[in-house]
Amino acid sequence: MGDIALDRRAFLTGVGGLAAGAAAASLTGCETRTGRSAAESSRVLVVRNFGGSYGEANRKAVYDPFTRETGIRITVVDFGHEQMLAQIKEGRPRFDVMDIDMSNLVLFEHEGASEPLDYGRLKNTRNAGIAQSLLTPNGVGKSYWASVLAYRTDGFGGRKPESWADFWSLRRFPGSRALQGEVDWPELEFALLADGVPLDRLYPLDVDRAFRVMDEVRGSVRTFWEYGAEPGELLSRGSVMAASTWAGRLRSLLGRGAPLAYEWNGARRQSNGFGIPKGSANPDAAYRLIDFALRPEVQAHMARLYPDGPVVPAAYGYLTESTAVHLASTPGHLLSGFDLDIDWWLENRDAVTRRWQEWARA
Repeated sequence: MGDIALDRRAFLTGVGGLAAGAAAASLTGCETRTGRSAAESSRVLVVRNFGGSYGEANRKAVYDPFTRETGIRITVVDFGHEQMLAQIKEGRPRFDVMDIDMSNLVLFEHEGASEPLDYGRLKNTRNAGIAQSLLTPNGVGKSYWASVLAYRTDGFGGRKPESWADFWSLRRFPGSRALQGEVDWPELEFALLADGVPLDRLYPLDVDRAFRVMDEVRGSVRTFWEYGAEPGELLSRGSVMAASTWAGRLRSLLGRGAPLAYEWNGARRQSNGFGIPKGSANPDAAYRLIDFALRPEVQAHMARLYPDGPVVPAAYGYLTESTAVHLASTPGHLLSGFDLDIDWWLENRDAVTRRWQEWARA
């Protein structure tokens, strides 16, 4: 989940900068494409994901079982987004499926860089309870992740911060804070929740109000973190007493007995999803893989290996409560959190991000 946002950071500069980046990528980033015959393409599928523990979990939960069932081998690549766009615009994508953040799938759609999905070929999306916001024209959601409030359990005299209002309450919960840096969308929603805005009234964001509320805590923000493990490191050392963090990133620390906890109330959910690049050499196999990955049992297997929540509700029938409690899409967590509004952020990102950068540097 952290890698998803890190992967997006270079993309947040805006679609306007993509043409230059694409040209540079075409000159510097790519070896010559190895042509695949039609026969070879039908038996090998190239998937772009960001690797690491996420890639390994996909290998075990999705790719290897898919290969055993279909005979289609999976090759994984990790191109950056500008490289991907450069290849697509040249008509030479060296990948057949992309596993990327849903906000980037929307950007690829706007750029004309992805194929419209034929949902008639994705039978596991039918009546499956997948949120409508994840069934976009050119991308389908595959997993949820979330940003949450984390804190030291030994830091507030037995009291537990249970909301973003508590995070903002420096009197009741004193100590340094950490908020997310430029690795992802600014966390304006948390300021508005702290100021009493209901979950279902967040958007369109009242930007002026959000920055007024953020001013109240700015003096206590010691760090703007830039990678997924950083909030846990800061909390473990006692450098800060509370921080935003990506849910799941504290699990290893909690397993080692660190005095930390996190709160799902007010969690900001985002999603990763599948898309097919314009000019994919193997769209038939791409559809088969996407549909396979949306089976409830496959979604559950993936969730056991990597702490992202399934988008198919029936997957929870295959998961134990001890696993489900850590996932962003359990029914209780869906009610206590909210989905980031991708369309609002894409429309407003440039102005809001510039303002946030000036605020953070002040």
